[in-house]
Amino acid sequence: MALRPGSKTRARVKVIADAQARGRGDYLATEEPLEIRLVAGNATERLAVTMRTPGNDFELAAGFLHGEGILTGREPLRGISYCTDPELDAEQRYNVVNVRLDGAAMPDLRGLERHFYTSSACGVCGKASLDAIELRGCPLPSPGPRVDAEVIYALPDKLREAQGLFESTGGLHAAGLFTPNGELECLREDVGRHNAVDKLVGWALLEGRLQLADRILLVSGRASFEIMQKALAAGVGMVCAVSAPSSLAVDVAERFGMTLVGFLRGRRFNLYTGHDRVLLPEPAERS
Repeated sequence: MALRPGSKTRARVKVIADAQARGRGDYLATEEPLEIRLVAGNATERLAVTMRTPGNDFELAAGFLHGEGILTGREPLRGISYCTDPELDAEQRYNVVNVRLDGAAMPDLRGLERHFYTSSACGVCGKASLDAIELRGCPLPSPGPRVDAEVIYALPDKLREAQGLFESTGGLHAAGLFTPNGELECLREDVGRHNAVDKLVGWALLEGRLQLADRILLVSGRASFEIMQKALAAGVGMVCAVSAPSSLAVDVAERFGMTLVGFLRGRRFNLYTGHDRVLLPEPAERS
């Protein structure tokens, strides 16, 4: 019987401190491949393999396909399941996901730019330009509610407090979806920062909660081009990152009317684009 891999893996480590060694137990963030297959009628297409932390695999697959423009909502989705292909070794069956569409024919996949192997470290290198995003026709985010700076300051602590897997392993990225008042609505963790966002978007898609124009996306690391692309496809108007954004991430935010916050630490952040969505206190009058 196949055993489903867990989100964390036990390990023994030798701790060296002050020239003294002692052994102890530890937990590592599990990293395993996940192959995503698309099934329509009698046809099956192998779309991608990503290195991920097991858990919320169906959300990851749905979010990935949404980001690629294959799934725009729940309507064409017939079901998601682990693969029972008898040719697979038993231990691999929880590492392959079938996404079945409600239709007799496979959709046109020529626009899919990712028949590839994705690394959890760098995502996709050489991703298409800003023009390619525009050609996909992603709707521009609505102006959305204005978010108080005090709300933004508090987001990283709320994210960190909810990171159960990070607490035990110390080795995971997180993505959180917040309301304009700073309430944490959903959090997902993964060894891959893009996977964490895919899981979050997949959750919203499977729950019927897209679009996310009035929500804030917070990522625990840096803001990359691909994270901004995924946020745009989901209709998110405000993206906050604990670390730095890339130059192309700023370009995406500027071109498509998104708010991008970086270096969000303590009571400080950099506001790169979309200033109108952030409510700042009135400057004190000079006497």
